Amino acid sequence: MSESNPLDHVLGFIRTVESGGGATEISPYLAHDFTLTEWPHALSKTGSTRTLQETLTGADHSKNIVANQSFEVVRTTCEGNRVVLEMNWSATLLLDLPHWDAGETIRARSTAVFELRDGLIVSQDTYDCYYTLPEQTAAGS
Repeated sequence: MSESNPLDHVLGFIRTVESGGGATEISPYLAHDFTLTEWPHALSKTGSTRTLQETLTGADHSKNIVANQSFEVVRTTCEGNRVVLEMNWSATLLLDLPHWDAGETIRARSTAVFELRDGLIVSQDTYDCYYTLPEQTAAGS
């Protein structure tokens, strides 16, 4: 990838995920030793840590789970090779999940912390707060 700085690189990655990018599309953004850590949330009580290969496989499978992903970036912070994004995320579910039925819109407020090395993302930590009740929306939205 030829993005000019860490923030542009991360935003390019997010837009690629948003557009439904699978392994082929997202892999140019990620380092060979990339790790994705999802901290505990409504859909994963214990959280998880994934390798690059697990992340790429998940990206390919995600098109069977959600459609119409949208990341509204609310705030960015960039310090050196660390980028932090605060986002409102939503997607249409293609299957039933706890708290939601297929066809419903799932929403979350998310903070993601990215570390980059040599212009590639080496780690992503995500903190997702899912809105599990229909009347819940992002504060201030």
